[in-house]
Amino acid sequence: MDLMEEKKPVKPGEKTLSQTESITLLKRRVKKSFTCTQCGKSFTYKQSLKRHMNIHTGEKPYRCDQCWKSFTQSSNLKMHMNIHTEEKLHECDQCGKTFAWASSWINHLKVHSKEKPHSCSFCGKSFSQLQSLKLHQKIHAGVKDYMCFECEKTFITDKDLKRHERIHTGEKPYKCSHCEKRFSQRAHLKSH
Repeated sequence: MDLMEEKKPVKPGEKTLSQTESITLLKRRVKKSFTCTQCGKSFTYKQSLKRHMNIHTGEKPYRCDQCWKSFTQSSNLKMHMNIHTEEKLHECDQCGKTFAWASSWINHLKVHSKEKPHSCSFCGKSFSQLQSLKLHQKIHAGVKDYMCFECEKTFITDKDLKRHERIHTGEKPYKCSHCEKRFSQRAHLKSH
């Protein structure tokens, strides 16, 4: 469909498409011709596939210049940087926890409301967030997509792998603001 073609006269009662509607229809017709050989997910753009492949290769080219934590996507690094800049604009009035993104804050509020609409069909356990349910179901399926290249131990999430890798690297990114002691896990810092 050529968007620059001449407009045809409209007959009475005939529906015409706006330019936005025409572009939307055109985008729907664009084929996702770049397919991941690892998982079969398809992408419209080559760059999207390249960025996706970082998940499988474990490559994390985006590194934080504050704590040296690295990420597979630049958007994840940008979100992470809020930890250092402390730009957390949304505060929970129940527990005081702060969030950089409104969507994270809204999801967090479900913790206090005890609303858990997503339940596991295997064991019946309920979750406030669909993403938490999907992660939980990987336990039942035995899916462990992330492997440590040092000792070949496997993990369900990239966060679990990253936490484990600190055993090998000795990295301690969590620092006490009172005594300068450092910890490899946030939970250890909180209990300290």
